[in-house]
Amino acid sequence: MENKTQEEGSTINVSSLACIDLANSNLHQSAASLKQACLDCGFFYVTNHGINEELKDEAFEQSKKFFALPLDEKMKVLKNEKHQGYSPVLSQISDNQIHGDYKESFFIGIKGSNDTPFCRANIWPNPDVLSGWQATMEKYHQEALRVCKAIARVLALALNVDGDYFDTPEMLGNPLTFMRLLHYEGMSDPSKGIYGCGPHSDFGMMTLLGTDSVMGLQICKDRDVKPRKWEYIPSVKGAYIVNIGDLLERWSNGIFKSTLHRVLGNGQDRYSVSLLAKSIRVYLHKLFDMSTFRCGYCERSFNQMIAFFLQPSHDCIVECLPTCQSENNPPKYPAIKCSTYLTQRYQDSQVDLSMYKKT
Repeated sequence: MENKTQEEGSTINVSSLACIDLANSNLHQSAASLKQACLDCGFFYVTNHGINEELKDEAFEQSKKFFALPLDEKMKVLKNEKHQGYSPVLSQISDNQIHGDYKESFFIGIKGSNDTPFCRANIWPNPDVLSGWQATMEKYHQEALRVCKAIARVLALALNVDGDYFDTPEMLGNPLTFMRLLHYEGMSDPSKGIYGCGPHSDFGMMTLLGTDSVMGLQICKDRDVKPRKWEYIPSVKGAYIVNIGDLLERWSNGIFKSTLHRVLGNGQDRYSVSLLAKSIRVYLHKLFDMSTFRCGYCERSFNQMIAFFLQPSHDCIVECLPTCQSENNPPKYPAIKCSTYLTQRYQDSQVDLSMYKKT
C-alpha cells in the first residue's frame, strides 16, 4: 500500500495544461507547445480533433449500458489471455498497492491471428442484449486511432525528427491499439490504499482519454517529492486529455515525462456487495475487509472514462532516438522489443482471473 505520508498532503490544486490545436496549420508552433508540455508533465489537451461529439456521447452511453448489466451477464465476456473483454472490480493492481482498483473495465484490442502477441478476435457482448454496441465501439476506435496518429506527427517534430518518423510499418504502420472502457465506483481513501485507479504510469506510447464531467483524475508531476503533490485534471468540453507513456519516455531518453497519475472515486456510484457473484464475493473477502465497501442501493451516477492506448507494432525495437542522445547524454535505457515490454508490464498489473472460469 502507498505510504500514508506519501499519499496524504497536497491533493487540492487543479493543474493547468497546455492545449494543442490539431487544426493549427503551423505545425512547428504546435510542436513547440507540445514539447514544453511533455517536458513539464507529459499531459495536455487536444482540440479540433475531428471526433464527432455525437459519436463520443454514443460511446459513453453504450459503455454505461454495458456496466449497468447484471454481473452474471458481464461475466460471460470475462477477459481472455490477451486481456480482451471484461475485468471486474479489483482485478487490476498498481505498484505498491495491496488492494486492486475499485473499477471495472472492458478491454477492446486489435484484430489479428493468434500467433502474435496481443492479437486475437475481440470479445463482444451479446448483440441481442446490447444492440449496436460493437459497431459504435469499432467506429470510436477507428476515430481515436486517427487522432493519435495526428498527434504522433506533432510529437515527432517536437523530438526533432521528421513528421512522418513514426509512420513506418515497424512503428505505427501496424500499431498495437487498445481501448478500455472504465467505470469507477466507491469512495477512495489513499491513506488506506483504496483508489478508483492506483498511482501508475501508462505502458505504451500515448493515451487518448475521453472523460465525463466527474472530477477524479489526478497527476503527480514529481514522483520523488515526499509527500507527493497531486493535482486534479479537469475535463474540458470538446477536448481530449492526452498523456505520453513509458515507451515514449524511453524513446526520448527520459527527456519527455511519463507522469504518475491516479483516479480517486468520490462515492457517487456505489453497488451493493450483494450483487456480486459468489466466487467474486469470496475472492474479495480473502483480499481485505469488506467493510471498506459502501454497501446498499443508491442513485447510480456513473463516473466513466474511455482510454485509447497507442503502441508501436509488436515487433518494433524501442531504443533511444538519435536526436535524444549525445556523447554527454548516452542512452539511459536498453533497447527492447515492444511486445516483450508490454507483456511483462501487463503481467505485473493484472490479478489472475482464472478462478472465475472454474465456477
